[in-house]
Amino acid sequence: MRIFSHYIPRRVLALAAAELLMAYLCLYLVLTLPPFEPEGLSLLDPVLIGATAVVLLVLMLAGLYESDYLSTHGVRGSLPRLVPALLVVAGVLALYGLTTPSALFSPAAAAGAALVLLGGLAAERSLWGNVSSVDAFKRRILVLGTGSRARAIESIDADALPYRILGYIATDGEKDRPEDPERHLTLDGETSLIDLIRQHRAQEVVVAIRDRRSNLPMKQLLECKLRGVAITDISTFFEREQQRVRLDSLNASWLVFGEGFRQGRTRNTVKRTFDIMASSLLLLVTLPVMLVTAAAIKLESRGPVFFWQTRVGLGNQPFEVCKFRSMREDAEVDGVARWAVQDDDRVTRVGRLIRKLRIDELPQVINVFEGSMSFVGPRPERPVFVQELTEQIPYFPTRHTIRPGITGWAQVRYPYGASVEDARQKLQYDLYYVKNHTLFLDMLILFETVQVVLFGRGAR
Repeated sequence: MRIFSHYIPRRVLALAAAELLMAYLCLYLVLTLPPFEPEGLSLLDPVLIGATAVVLLVLMLAGLYESDYLSTHGVRGSLPRLVPALLVVAGVLALYGLTTPSALFSPAAAAGAALVLLGGLAAERSLWGNVSSVDAFKRRILVLGTGSRARAIESIDADALPYRILGYIATDGEKDRPEDPERHLTLDGETSLIDLIRQHRAQEVVVAIRDRRSNLPMKQLLECKLRGVAITDISTFFEREQQRVRLDSLNASWLVFGEGFRQGRTRNTVKRTFDIMASSLLLLVTLPVMLVTAAAIKLESRGPVFFWQTRVGLGNQPFEVCKFRSMREDAEVDGVARWAVQDDDRVTRVGRLIRKLRIDELPQVINVFEGSMSFVGPRPERPVFVQELTEQIPYFPTRHTIRPGITGWAQVRYPYGASVEDARQKLQYDLYYVKNHTLFLDMLILFETVQVVLFGRGAR
């Protein structure tokens, strides 16, 4: 489902809605049991509704609605995150009960709520996992094409996919054949595309033919479209299902004629206003942390507290980015730029900690205030790396059509980049952001950034 230009999987929305209802019912059940039973409790009590919202917010912060996490973890896999999350909920409700006279939730009620929520949400997730894995509840798809581009649709574990590939349809100009002969389908004089759709009860046709000049059955596709069958380009399919723009399935014409890439005055004004407000709030909240970090850096090793480095920003223009120094002063004494690696011996002890918690990025609020960076956007790279990556990766300069950011879609979706291949993977998320960026997506990225900091994902 597309919300403000951003694709959110329907199964995630369905799970969140189901757990919102389950949380409300669990909390209401606890309050109706003796010895709690507060006076004046109603189904639409504002405190009860607020407590339900707290539950959903904490579950989101714990990363329990991430698509990748849901695909790879069952109910048992959810418990390591679900239990701590509900302990936080219990703490919030207990604190509310201790500080508010005549509160609905006493500390005892908060503890009981956590236990009931654990049982209810675990049971609900188990049911959801069983239902969502059944083929009958998966979207039925036919793929028009048989080459490597078409087979990339099924590049991960088929059991974890939210859709079911019914078959790969070959056209006259294609020579590749799928590994499974039972799913190899052909278009000929006797069997049309609409016949295959009816035969397999398909709900969608994904067009994955690489050479379309004389190899695309346009009349048959139009007939299917007019009969209510969804026809989706392979690039749009990946954008919808993976929230990234896959380079291996990308055509320049799709970028030119497709939706997105809004850079109007209204959007720029809204984004700049959001940058100033978010940066001011971040500076206010983290000022004590920044002061302690500056003192720790100064005490551990000689050299400046701040580290200024040339990066490439909007319009391929260089600028100086400000960070807390996390490496030795002589980290690049020979003047040669290097990718950061795992367990880099150039990183100091304080530097290792502030990198893991992303504290080293906080001084970049200075760049946001001066306008060389945005709060959310692609991470800026060093000029030498930009030149190298532009030569090796198609569409890499596209990320420089908007201001770089302190955090971004690639930062919350992919681990720390330390190679050309990492940069290629991250570019797919950057292209998605450049194409679909809105205030809603910026807020979502900030929310997921909190998760990254809490779990220390992707730091080096």
